[in-house]
Amino acid sequence: MEQKVYNLLILDESGSMEVIKRKAVSGLNETLQTIKSASKEHLEQKHYVSLITFNSERIWKAMDRMPVDSMTDLGWNDYSPRNATPLFDAMGQSLMELKEHVDEQDVVLVTIITDGLENASKEYNGAVIKRLVAELRKKGWVFAYIGTNQDVDAVADNLGIRSRMHYDYSSRGTSEMFEKELKSRRFFYHELACENRNIFNEDADYFRLGDEEVKNQQVDDKKKDVPSKPSSNTQKEAPTPEKGLGFWGKVKNFMK
Repeated sequence: MEQKVYNLLILDESGSMEVIKRKAVSGLNETLQTIKSASKEHLEQKHYVSLITFNSERIWKAMDRMPVDSMTDLGWNDYSPRNATPLFDAMGQSLMELKEHVDEQDVVLVTIITDGLENASKEYNGAVIKRLVAELRKKGWVFAYIGTNQDVDAVADNLGIRSRMHYDYSSRGTSEMFEKELKSRRFFYHELACENRNIFNEDADYFRLGDEEVKNQQVDDKKKDVPSKPSSNTQKEAPTPEKGLGFWGKVKNFMK
């Protein structure tokens, strides 16, 4: 059965992003390639990408529900950091527009990347955005907030976003941030393929997914080092604590 997956990427293009522009562009393009790879690995997933960049001069739809086969990388000249940060307007406009095209059974992953606080919105305010996020989360939309030069926890709380990550305002910090986000994204797509929409839970933390991927890889590596024992046809497999919990149950156990 085909599963539509909408990937909404909202990227700050305000003036202060100029310092980390190179890593922001390369990291964003790695994200696009990860989405494209997921569509090839999980053939039942039909991925679409909306890419929004924003500053007080423009809120630009670089991609609008674009099928992955039609995607091209974000060009160096397509991203020109300048002016202020209308975060609320960028979120409000892009979420409301995408909402009109998403059916109940579709999957939506929203990722917001910014290096500063809201300071230039004219159409939306924080209270409206928080209500909108809450409404969409109840529909199963997954939100991830990534920020620097701010109290990320406070901002994410004010937006009603459970999953958040702080990154260091430097080229290295930006690279490390994208590496962690991509791990979470790959694991998200993998578990979506295994458990369909049953992976959703409002209490789950998207950024724990990358940690869970690493944990599972470490377990697999240890298993490879342990000599296999002869199996018995009469011996039943012992139940494990995680059996039957489902994906988010496993992640929540891991978070304890």
